[in-house]
Amino acid sequence: MSRSDEVDGLVTAWQRERPDLDVAPMHVLSRVTRLARHLDIARREAFEAHDLESGEFDVLAALRRAGAPYELSPSALLTANLVTSGTMTNRIDRLEEKNLVARKPDPSDGRGVLVKLTTDGRNAVDAALTDLLERERILLAGISKADRTQLADVLRKIVLPFDQVAVTEFNDE
Repeated sequence: MSRSDEVDGLVTAWQRERPDLDVAPMHVLSRVTRLARHLDIARREAFEAHDLESGEFDVLAALRRAGAPYELSPSALLTANLVTSGTMTNRIDRLEEKNLVARKPDPSDGRGVLVKLTTDGRNAVDAALTDLLERERILLAGISKADRTQLADVLRKIVLPFDQVAVTEFNDE
C-alpha cells in the first residue's frame, strides 16, 4: 500500500470542492510538476558547483555529445537547445568569456562560424554531468530498475507529442 503525499491531499480537496470535475490528471501531472521542481534544484546545485548556469550546461552538453572535435554551428546549437538566436548568442558569449568554448571560422562556409568546446569546457561539462547524475540517482533511489524503465516508457509517451510539436514550431520560425 502506498503512502499519501501532498498531491493526494490537493486532489482530495479539489474532489470535495469541485465534484463536477474529473481531477484524475492531477494524480500524475501534479507529481510530475513537483518532481520537476526537485530536479530543477538538483540541476541548479550541480551546475552552480561548477560555475555554470543551466543554459550554459545545455550548450556545453550539446557540444560534448557531438563527439570529437566537439564543435557545432550556432544553428545546430539552436536546434539542440530550442532557444532563440539572441539567447544562444548570449550563452555562447558567456561561455567564451569563461574560456569554455571558442568561436572559429567554419571551413565549409566562409561566412559561418563553429562553436568549439575547449579543454576547460570539456572538463567543466564532464564534471557537472558526473555531479548531476549522482544527484539524479539520489532522486530515484527508492525506485527499482524495472519501475524506472516502466516510468521512462510512460513519460516518453506523454512527452513525445509535445517534443515533436516544439521541434516543428521551432524549425518553422
